[in-house]
Amino acid sequence: MSALIGAAAPDIAAAVAALRAGDLVAFPTETVYGLGADARNPEALRKVYSLKGRPTTHPLILHVGSVDELKYWVADIPPVALKLAGRFWPGPLTLVLPRSSQVSDVLTGGQNTVAIRVPSHPVARALLAAFGGGIAAPSANRYGRVSPTRAVHVREEFFENLLVLEGGDCEVGLESTIVIIVDGTPRLLRPGSISRTEIETVLGQSIEVGAGAGSPRVPGSTAKHYAPQTPLELVGAGTLPTAEATVRARGERVATLACPQGSDPATYGRALYAELRRLDKVGASRILVEAVPESPQWDAVRDRLSRAAAAFL
Repeated sequence: MSALIGAAAPDIAAAVAALRAGDLVAFPTETVYGLGADARNPEALRKVYSLKGRPTTHPLILHVGSVDELKYWVADIPPVALKLAGRFWPGPLTLVLPRSSQVSDVLTGGQNTVAIRVPSHPVARALLAAFGGGIAAPSANRYGRVSPTRAVHVREEFFENLLVLEGGDCEVGLESTIVIIVDGTPRLLRPGSISRTEIETVLGQSIEVGAGAGSPRVPGSTAKHYAPQTPLELVGAGTLPTAEATVRARGERVATLACPQGSDPATYGRALYAELRRLDKVGASRILVEAVPESPQWDAVRDRLSRAAAAFL
């Protein structure tokens, strides 16, 4: 059984000792809980891939304590990257930048870029400060499944002797926004709580969305991801009662997730993964989820739900 402990100083010290010994530690960030390993230890990084069941060609996100640490991990730091970091770090923004020679192929999935961010959760920051180095940490769940937003989710996911730092419910609840800057031109590769509009406002320019030709692989970019074990189906706005009745008429037990009129995307997103995990346990044969609005404020939620549903198409 995973060891669930609080985040007092002795517990941070225990986590640091585990990381330095090449073991894994789960810890909270403002987005989701991460499965952490010493970013400079290839063997520890391989344990992350193995425990998650994650393809080794899919890069891990590197967490560091401050923008000053970029110079160790990044070969070229463009001015636009510093501008975004200055506005959004610490916070839920990941930058994909050219990697330095010190960075392990295991961390980057064999690519010449590194995905890096500075988290804002106080437990994550305390852990990074005490460890004194970078921590690679994808979401602390089995590959392709629903990300954990509570420590208990991690404990349910992994029964190995994994140390889990308690940090309460994640404030954002959805994975970070990912922006790549490898040729001086920023591109939005994954939507998150930091919107495209916010990024464009800071940069004073429009940015393209989606992977261009030759763009590297980034976390959470596969068509099928973030999925519960129960088949999930998206239905049109306002059609949930009819769709539910149709499924029940076939003799199936159904669970539903509505999007009430006037819902706030931040509040909905914060609760989404915990709700999908709850619905996964009710014994339904299908989860019906009402489509969310098409407005830009809902981009991150809509992205996660479309990938979750794609796992069952």
